[in-house]
Order: sequence, then structure tokens, then C-alpha cells
Amino acid sequence: MRPTALRMFAVSSFTLVVALSAACKAQAQDIKSPYPSMAPPEQYMMEGKAEIALARSAAPESISQDAEVMVLGRRAYETAIKGKNGFVCIVERSWAAGIDDPDFWNPKLRAPICFNPAAARSYLPLTLRKTESVLAGRSKAQMFEDVAAGLDNKELPPLEFGAMAYMMSKRGYLGDSAGHWHPHLMFFLPLTEPVTWGAGVLGSPLIASKDLEDRLTVFLLPITRWSDGTAEPLDEH
Repeated sequence: MRPTALRMFAVSSFTLVVALSAACKAQAQDIKSPYPSMAPPEQYMMEGKAEIALARSAAPESISQDAEVMVLGRRAYETAIKGKNGFVCIVERSWAAGIDDPDFWNPKLRAPICFNPAAARSYLPLTLRKTESVLAGRSKAQMFEDVAAGLDNKELPPLEFGAMAYMMSKRGYLGDSAGHWHPHLMFFLPLTEPVTWGAGVLGSPLIASKDLEDRLTVFLLPITRWSDGTAEPLDEH
């Protein structure tokens, strides 16, 4: 999950007319996007040691040094290093974004993220499901259908209380418009109204987005230090 996901909005399909309209809209956006379709899979891959290092850079060393690390393989994410503390660090690729995000197929995107144990058990399976679907050759729409089926059939777990993640790497690339963005923490909750948490209101440091496709609300809290301890003043961007 990443900052450009804040622009994500799922379209309701209460009627066939609305559903067809949404499909046409998505198709039109794909045509305008610089990344209208998936690039060759090789472009999303990384050298193993480099990917491990990038994944671990998502959180302070005190957390990431004992975390499990998964890297992207030809068919799915694979465990490269077994962990000891319940955290799991990966480098998310572009298909972690929403269906209308212009960076959805951007092969340059690399989003290091470290999930705490609750998120590793209950949010990470969403990312793993999406990745397996995409690498199996499924389309964007089919990938989201796979996620919906997994949620409906209870194959994907409900979010656990306290699910959160660290995104504090200064080496990540979160999309063509976001770039490195800010170091931040992410909190995952079942669908809820951001305003009830004070997110997005004047003067609040908390940002949130309702992700109807994944049936959750994501809260982002920008912070002022990268995982290596160096400062990143928030008022520079």
C-alpha cells in the first residue's frame, strides 16, 4: 500500500448501468495511463540480495533485523529469510494500488514495507493473493475479482486489531507523482469513516483512504525520520 493509494475510489455497482459506466471509465483511464498494461514480468523483478536489503530498509534495524523477509519470485512472493519477531518485510510492487491508480502497472515502483505480526497475518495475505493472480496472467479486473472471491469465501482473513506497517525507507519509489514521499506509518482497519478519527481535517497530521476493493480503511501518519535515523522535514514537500 502507498501514498498514491490515497486517490483511490472504488465505484459502486448497485445497477448494471453504473457497473458498465465504471468499466468504461476504467478502460478510458488505462488508455491515458503511461502504463496501460502489465510490463514483461522481468521488469518487476530485483536481484535477491538487493531486494532483501530494500525490504529491510522499511523499518528501523531494531525491527527489521529479526523480521521475516519475502522476495518476489516468478509465481509469488517467497520467503528468503526466516524471522524471529513476527514482522514480515517485503517490497510491494505496483499492483498493490487501487484499480484506477495510474501507476498500477508501473514497473519502476518499489515500496518497501514491514508489517507487524497482526498485519502479517491479516493484511499481507491480500498482497500475496494479488501477486499470485497477476503473475498467473490474470487481468487487473480479474485480480480484483480474485480478491473479492477470497474475502467472500473467507479464504482471506479478516483484519486483526492492531494491524499496522512501517514505510520508512528513503530508498523506495512509490510512483511517478509520489516519488520517495515521506517516511510514514500505516494502520489498517475494517471499513470506517476517516473523519471519525479526525483524518484529513484541517490541521490533522493523519491521512486516510477508504479502500472499498479491499474492504478496509488505511490510515497514514507521516513522520520526520527515515529508518536509518536521518531527518526528513515534512514541510519540504
